[in-house]
Amino acid sequence: MRWKLLRRRLSVSAPRMIVRSLLPWPFRWAAVAAMLGFSAALALWTFEFGKDIAGLDRNAKAELARLRDEVSQLRIEHAHARQIADTADSLLKTERTALERVSRQVRQLQADKQTLQTDLSLFERLLPAGTDSVQLRGLQTEAEAPGQLRYQMLLVHSGKSGIEFKGRYELLLSGQLDGQMWTQSLPGGPQPLQIRQVTRVEGTIFHPAKAVLKTIQIKVTDAQGAVRATKTLRL
Repeated sequence: MRWKLLRRRLSVSAPRMIVRSLLPWPFRWAAVAAMLGFSAALALWTFEFGKDIAGLDRNAKAELARLRDEVSQLRIEHAHARQIADTADSLLKTERTALERVSRQVRQLQADKQTLQTDLSLFERLLPAGTDSVQLRGLQTEAEAPGQLRYQMLLVHSGKSGIEFKGRYELLLSGQLDGQMWTQSLPGGPQPLQIRQVTRVEGTIFHPAKAVLKTIQIKVTDAQGAVRATKTLRL
C-alpha cells in the first residue's frame, strides 16, 4: 500500500504542484526598473567617458562659437562684395550710356562736317569772286545739370578771298521764370569768333535752375557789328 502511494506521487499522474514566490510583484517590477536604470546610467557614463577619452567633446563650444563668428564675418563680406558689384554694374551701365551718346554725337558731327565740306566746296565754285558769307550749322544743346546748359555749333566761312573771318557771336536764352517772361544772354557779353573755313564753337551757360527754357538764339556779327548769321532752336 505504501509502495503504491509513493509510486503515484513520483509518476506522471502525481498531483500538480505550484511554487509561489514569497516576493510580491510590485517589488519585482521595482527591482527590474532599478536594474534597467542602473544599466542606462552605466551606458551613459561609458559613452561620456569614451567621448572624453577620444577628445570629441574637447573645446567643442569654443569651436562652435568660432565657426559662428566666421559665418557672420563671411555674410558681412558677401553683402559688401554684393554692394560693390551692384555699384560697379550701375557705373558700367552709366558709362556705356554716356559712351553711346558721345558716339552718336561724334557720328552726327562727322556727318555734319562732311556735309558742310561738300556744301562749302559747292558754294565756293558757285559764288562770284569776293563773296564772303558765314553759315551757322549743327546747333545742339544738352542739359548737363539743373541750371547748366551746354551748347555746340559749327560755323562755316565761305569765300574765295581766303581771308579769315573775325567777328563775335551772341547767345540769348528765353523762357519763363516764376510765371514771368525771362531772357538771359552770355554773362560776358558777345564772344570773339574767328573762322577760316569751318570752326566748332561750344561752351556752357549757367541760368536759374527754376527757369523753364523755351528757345536759344545764336547771332553772329562781323567786326563792324553787322549781322552775318542767326539761328533759333526750340528747347
